[in-house]
This record gives sequence, C-alpha cells and structure tokens, in this order.
Amino acid sequence: MSEGGGPAENTAAATGPAIRWTHVFVDRPAADLGPALGFWTAVTGTGSSEPRGERGEFVTLQPVEGDAYVKAQGVRDGAGGAHLCLSVEDVPALVGWALRLGAELVADHDGWAVLSSPAGQSFCAVPWNGESARPPVTEGPDGATSRLDQVSIDLAPGVFDAETVFWSELTGWESLPGAFPEFHLVRPPAGLPLRILLQRLGTERPTSAHLDLACSDVDAVRARHEALGATAVGRGARWTVMRDPVGGVYCLTGRDPETGSLP
Repeated sequence: MSEGGGPAENTAAATGPAIRWTHVFVDRPAADLGPALGFWTAVTGTGSSEPRGERGEFVTLQPVEGDAYVKAQGVRDGAGGAHLCLSVEDVPALVGWALRLGAELVADHDGWAVLSSPAGQSFCAVPWNGESARPPVTEGPDGATSRLDQVSIDLAPGVFDAETVFWSELTGWESLPGAFPEFHLVRPPAGLPLRILLQRLGTERPTSAHLDLACSDVDAVRARHEALGATAVGRGARWTVMRDPVGGVYCLTGRDPETGSLP
C-alpha cells in the first residue's frame, strides 16, 4: 500500500506558511484506546502521556529521544483511522491558505482548527511549539529497525488528481510520482518526521487514511508486531497490510527507516 522516492529536498509553498513540524494521530474508537495505546507505544518505542481533553480522548506518544510526533485519539464514532496535524507559526494564515485551496473549516478552536480536504480527509492546523528533533528509529531485539514515517491517504479515482494538487500546494513540499502509477508522494524537507502518500484506489469509496511504517526487514517487523497482537491481512509488491489489536489498518513497507526511500 505504500511506496516512495529518494532523498528529500527543501521546498516551501510560495503563498502558504511554512510547515514547521507535523504530528499524526492514531484515531481509534474510544472504547479501544487503551489497547491501541499499548500496541502503538510498543511498536514505536515510546511512552504515553497523561490523557487530555474533556473525555481523556487525547494522548501523546512520548519518545525517549527527540520531539513527539505521534499522538492518539479516542473517537466517538466510526472505526477511526489517521489524520495529520500541521504545525505552523501562523495558524490563521494556514487556515486561510487551506480554504483558498478548497478545504472546509470543520471546527475553529482557540488557537487551532480542524479542517477537511476537498475529498473529505480531516487534518488540523496547530501552533508550532519549537519541535525540531526527529526521534531515532525503533530497533527490535533481532536488529530489524522501523519508523512510523508516512500517512497514506486512500482516494477514489475521481478525486485522486485534485487531492494530489491540494496536498502538494497546501504543504509546499516536493511533489513527485511514486514507484507505482497509483501512488503520488508529497515529501517534506529533511528533518520533518512525516511524509504524505496519496494512493489511488480501484473503486469509488469515501476518503480515508492509514499509517505506514518503513522497515529494514518487513518480515522480521511483522513477526514482532504479530507477537504484540497484530494480524497480517494482505501483501503487496513491497508492503504487508496489517491490523492492529483493535482492528486498525496500517502497512509495513520495505523502505529505509532512516531516509524513507526504497532500497
């Protein structure tokens, strides 16, 4: 489900604010947040913060080194998925830029906002708090390494091209075709922790997103995840589709965990 390219180049949007950091939310049903956290902290080598929010629905996955970039949310409705938070110095400027590109404002909070892409993928505009240090890769006892480094947005054929333009212009990052025709990569400047992969599906269906981990050895990392309660449900050319212990879909991909690039 996931492919990508080579070394990153630092590019910036001409009229949109620079993205200074990114977070990804692991969205899972509120009733399953505890088991989901147990799994995702284990596979990312992190600990969990104290819950936040009116219902204790938000948790940050805290790395031993570097700045946090993975969070979790217990959602009230649906099976969950994933969404990005884009951190900038000027949140209203990012919101305005997104709206000009066709996004919809879903909720305007004090200092941050929830938006939706033209095809319906949720994301947030949040203030940058000085984050700059990407955490190291996660290494298992067998020596195989992995890194959660990519958000894959799964798109129906009819919206794929427009979403490719939207995410490329919104971020101002390098935009280039993936290794297969159904993929398009939006690659950030070096040092930012997350890439965006746009995937064109074979059928018309609602937009969704899932997480991708770059793995030095997909089979070794798969075995480690299965020991923690995950299940392999499919294979592609260079990836394995997994379900975490609460049913959330994600992929293990054969890419370099340090660079995100294909071997």
